[in-house]
Amino acid sequence: MSEILNFLQQRNSAPRLSEPAPGPAELKEMVRAAMRAPDHCWLNPWRFIRIDGERRAAFGEALERCLLQRNPGADAAARDKARNAPLRAPLLLVVVARIREHPKVPALEQRLSAGCAAHGILLAAEAMGYAGVWRTGDPAFDPAVMQVLGLAPGEEITGFLYLGTRATPAKNLPALEPDDFLSSW
Repeated sequence: MSEILNFLQQRNSAPRLSEPAPGPAELKEMVRAAMRAPDHCWLNPWRFIRIDGERRAAFGEALERCLLQRNPGADAAARDKARNAPLRAPLLLVVVARIREHPKVPALEQRLSAGCAAHGILLAAEAMGYAGVWRTGDPAFDPAVMQVLGLAPGEEITGFLYLGTRATPAKNLPALEPDDFLSSW
């Protein structure tokens, strides 16, 4: 088996992340890899928003405000979780799907392309010795969060990628049998 195939078959999420995070030049290379996602008609239906350093705490405060707009009765634990979410990793990358009307490329295909780009970031992070985890949750679908991030009409959050250095050993994932997921027609 090739090294690349083995690498692809071993990647898994890292929910515990610490410093260091990818630097600006490394992040640029990760985005370069992400931009190779399948993209029918070259629509480039994705973009990325970096949140790092002190901006993570500011974004956490914004997430808490948005939570209180969605749920004014949110308890202290929920508020803390929202406020501290961006601090779970040294770098947060918001993957944004840019959906456009197109006669040949339905919105679903554009969303899937943005998802492939997100996965490309995670693969590139692993290839460069970093790790990450993809999260969504209520903030990913909250119009107030989208407004805080400056999303334009037709844009939506595909996911929040938490990136950094794996803080704990990679978890052992259960072996799945390809035959359980592959059929013939």
